[in-house]
Amino acid sequence: MSASELLDRLEKVRRTGTGRWTACCPAHSDRHPSLALRELDDGRVLLHCFAECSAHEVVSAVGMDLSDLFPPRVIGFGKGKPERRPFPATDILRCIATEVLVVAVAAKRLLEAPLSETDRKRLMLGVSRIYQAMDAGVIRHVK
Repeated sequence: MSASELLDRLEKVRRTGTGRWTACCPAHSDRHPSLALRELDDGRVLLHCFAECSAHEVVSAVGMDLSDLFPPRVIGFGKGKPERRPFPATDILRCIATEVLVVAVAAKRLLEAPLSETDRKRLMLGVSRIYQAMDAGVIRHVK
């Protein structure tokens, strides 16, 4: 994917330099641009929301997936085989630490009483993020 595909789905996009833009973050009520985007020479798209929305929340809000921020892999060209584990396990664990805590709190509350709709939705978001982290780390799991 190129940055233009993501930029087409954002509001108040403004170019700030070569391969750099700002825009309103679609993951929260944003009246003034708080999302910074950058397209690297190799086609990767980096983004950062200064209101602390995660990259997953940003791309999900416009109907995309994290994998859309990276160019398709071409096997047989370049440096050879794709990496077996593209992200170190410690990085993945750091990313999902909060989500694991959410799941643990929900499990404890579930023992006491049924979860509220809000708590149930947050639990499901946490579980979804854990699975996505596992996918990013090429960790096999049962769905």
